[in-house]
Amino acid sequence: MKKFSTAALAFALASTLAGMAQASDAGSSRCAFRSNAPDQHTVVRGDTLWDISGRFLEHPWCWPQVWGLNRDQIRDPHWIYPGQIVYLDRAAGRLRLGDAVGADGMPGGIPTLRLSPQVRSSDLAREAIPTIPAHAIEPFLSQPLVVGEGELQSAPRIVATREGRVLLGNGDVAYAAGDLKGSDAFQVFRPGPPLRDPETQEILGYEAAYLGTAKLERAAAEPDAAHTLRVTSLKQEIGIGDRLLPAPQTPLLNYVPHAPEQAVEARVVSIYGGVSQAGQNQVVSINRGRQDGLEVGHVLDLYRFGGAVVDRTQTKPSSWFGAPERRVVQLPDHRYGALFVFRVFDRISYGLVMEVTDTVKVGDLARTPE
Repeated sequence: MKKFSTAALAFALASTLAGMAQASDAGSSRCAFRSNAPDQHTVVRGDTLWDISGRFLEHPWCWPQVWGLNRDQIRDPHWIYPGQIVYLDRAAGRLRLGDAVGADGMPGGIPTLRLSPQVRSSDLAREAIPTIPAHAIEPFLSQPLVVGEGELQSAPRIVATREGRVLLGNGDVAYAAGDLKGSDAFQVFRPGPPLRDPETQEILGYEAAYLGTAKLERAAAEPDAAHTLRVTSLKQEIGIGDRLLPAPQTPLLNYVPHAPEQAVEARVVSIYGGVSQAGQNQVVSINRGRQDGLEVGHVLDLYRFGGAVVDRTQTKPSSWFGAPERRVVQLPDHRYGALFVFRVFDRISYGLVMEVTDTVKVGDLARTPE
């Protein structure tokens, strides 16, 4: 995992907590506390910001509003660690972070924090509480790839295998052609089916299937010669024609959930893995991305379109002789969950399904929370 300056992170935490302000009236009305919210919660390993928020709030994504975080603080990681205590200040209508000793020196009170920069000897990134379950999204941070029509076509490709193997396994040698652009570590992909907009049927991109990783052993000496690589990890079998892309660093994802500033209305394009329905902690793609204003950490409400029903309680006269006509009534769209956006491309985003009371289906709506 990528390491960060411990002093810088400690200073960022101090600045974040010291700058907290009471949430706005608009935010408070939308981000109500649960009627049975506890007075405090001690943070333990395995907690997430979403879980902790859900103990206190009707809508867990409202976390930044009850802390009064500004836009810059929302964009940066917000660090909370095991052993710290989250207090509910009912009088101020906000949450506070502290230890077990109150402002008067007695345990159990609402603490007044005296913050100063401090250095921890261990890796803070490993200790910090994540925003959402890390195990649910870690494989998706760099492995699933949404590409344009020509991107994989121009990427280096496997052209042969040692001893004429049809498929490669872990540790096998492969030969590749193409411009490696100075990289020596690669992810191996296979072009997948197109991702189509459910509304327009336009192709938004292609979701390439992640197969594994390979390491360069010897670069080609001539432009028309092959590079020698060795397969270093395997998710699916690799074969001739599969493509190579430089392996990116896995980003540290610990953003505070927040609603988009502008209205967003998206549709579910696909459910990762090729299944027809998704449930809690599964990944789906939606037909909105960076160019539509989406960013990592955005939360959208999931809706199912309301159907049309025949009103059998009333009738209207028919224009012809015969049975009277019945009125058709349109039912409202039904909210059934939330979607946490964790990876954003130009026109498509990946989201983790959260808090659903129904299954997610292709074509469902994802909207800015009301």
